[in-house]
Amino acid sequence: MKKNDKIEELIFNNREQLNELEPDEGHFERFETKLENLHKKRHFSFNIIWKVAAAAVFILLLTNQAYLYFSPNSEISFFSSKKTNSVTLASVSPKYKEVEFYFTNAINVELEQWNTLKSKGLLSKEEQNMMNNELNEFENRYKEIQKDLAANPNDKRVINAMLEYYRAKLSVLNMIVKKLEEVKQKKNNYETNI
Repeated sequence: MKKNDKIEELIFNNREQLNELEPDEGHFERFETKLENLHKKRHFSFNIIWKVAAAAVFILLLTNQAYLYFSPNSEISFFSSKKTNSVTLASVSPKYKEVEFYFTNAINVELEQWNTLKSKGLLSKEEQNMMNNELNEFENRYKEIQKDLAANPNDKRVINAMLEYYRAKLSVLNMIVKKLEEVKQKKNNYETNI
């Protein structure tokens, strides 16, 4: 309490000197305008950013849809550079459509048999990796021939290359499946003999 008493006594003794010091003229007006300016400043808000981002996404989607609507043959969107429509033998001629249908179905049947035999454990990991590499090579070759076919749809050499691709892939898959079935048969015979 003594400190409070000393402060009060100091103020009381120097009251006249303290009251004499008034702020400069216009001080209160300047202070008031500064306060008003502080209240007028806009505060940074994430709400505005979210609205702008949502509007930008909406505009991008709208532009993409308009592009797809006005150019339906291209079937390409801004977000996907992959064409959904690929060139095949069926697009060249109706007679090639049947041939391609036969080969693709036969290849799919062989692949299903291979997957079935693989799931039964007849292949080692190394053999599975080798087969996957072979299938990837076939797929890469197919894409190359498809590009050639798109560039030259009526070239007999490209059509024959596509047919040869189908024949080679089918014969390789057929040979592998037959070998796997032989291994399976030998394994079953060995197990029944024991």
